[in-house]
Amino acid sequence: MIPGGVNSPVRAFRAVGGDPPFIVRGKGSRLWDADGNEYVDYIGSWGPMILGHAFPEVVEAITTAAANSASFGASTPAEADLAELVISAFPHMQKVRFVSSGTEATMSAIRLARAYTKRKYIIKFEGCYHGHADALLVKAGSGVATLGIPGSAGVPEEFTQFTLALSFNDREALEAAFQKFNRQIACVIVEPVVGNMGCVAPAAGYLERMRAITQRDGTLLIFDEVMTGFRLAFGGAQELNGIRPDLTTMGKIIGGGLPVGGYGGPSEIMDLVAPLGPMYQAGTLSGNPLAMAAGLATLRHLKAHPEIYACLDSLSAKLVAGVIAVAKKEGATMTANRVGSMFTWFFTPGPVHDWDSASKCDAAAFGKFFRGMLDNGVYLPPAQYEAAFLSAAHTEADVEATIAAAKVALG
Repeated sequence: MIPGGVNSPVRAFRAVGGDPPFIVRGKGSRLWDADGNEYVDYIGSWGPMILGHAFPEVVEAITTAAANSASFGASTPAEADLAELVISAFPHMQKVRFVSSGTEATMSAIRLARAYTKRKYIIKFEGCYHGHADALLVKAGSGVATLGIPGSAGVPEEFTQFTLALSFNDREALEAAFQKFNRQIACVIVEPVVGNMGCVAPAAGYLERMRAITQRDGTLLIFDEVMTGFRLAFGGAQELNGIRPDLTTMGKIIGGGLPVGGYGGPSEIMDLVAPLGPMYQAGTLSGNPLAMAAGLATLRHLKAHPEIYACLDSLSAKLVAGVIAVAKKEGATMTANRVGSMFTWFFTPGPVHDWDSASKCDAAAFGKFFRGMLDNGVYLPPAQYEAAFLSAAHTEADVEATIAAAKVALG
């Protein structure tokens, strides 16, 4: 009835083998499947469950909103409240528009950049996934990389002829592209910390150079913080790196686990969006009251408890280092990347800093590790090229249990 039996390809477990569990319940750091198995969850709905599953304040906000109707197709006070909270986190942002998914957010931000600059070309990076819009399915990461698909059938070449895909962390390639397409590039879109070829951090000075080049050329810099926004810090990866992009795209955490996306920037750019300007974007469920309520509850809790980020960083460091120590003892070839509560264990001997180095990982070894961890009650992303996530609900006991499971899986 459903293609592949799943509604998102990576859930099919093709990359790791076996049958996917069907999840029926989550609470805190734990998940339960339809067969009654319990797991420590390191997917967290691919990032948004930063407070853990069924967090009481979020559940209450959703049920209260639902009692007043699930949707109106009209403006609501919660939209303005969430917009104010989101804007407070990003110094460059004066206005924001909510949509229903990260794909819509990135697609709309790129359209806006083209409208603002009156240019056609865009730059993205190999292994970075920005949703499934036609122009962005060029050397994309995430599920596309997991399935070994170079792009996507059904996307005419004409739709991608203005998309330039560069190697991440390669400053020379970035300089060369701007020399060749001088003052023709509308925007550069980048995950400031990549999560879709596994977790990959930017090299020292790389984002700073990107900011300088785009400013010099009159090109808009778009930070895709769908994954990193409100996770690595309240102000996302741009807060950690001290860099202000021109536009930011968001999703996941700003909806507290419900379908949501958003894009924002200075008024000068955002005022081009309809109904104020000529760049059209619309959606019946944009600003859905349930998603706004869940996002508000989540962000308010994070803002009131900034200590959460230090705790997430500390516990994530212990977890990642603990599993690496087990791998070393067992003779497994493994390295790890981590930024805050995002991390990936890569089955490769060398460092992973771009798609080329990530693609050399031993996928079969990862699959064996994944199945061993699942059999021992630990639910990891079922793909080598996906980041894992820790939540504020995870405990020292969860970490110790995970390290113990790794001893069995790698033994």
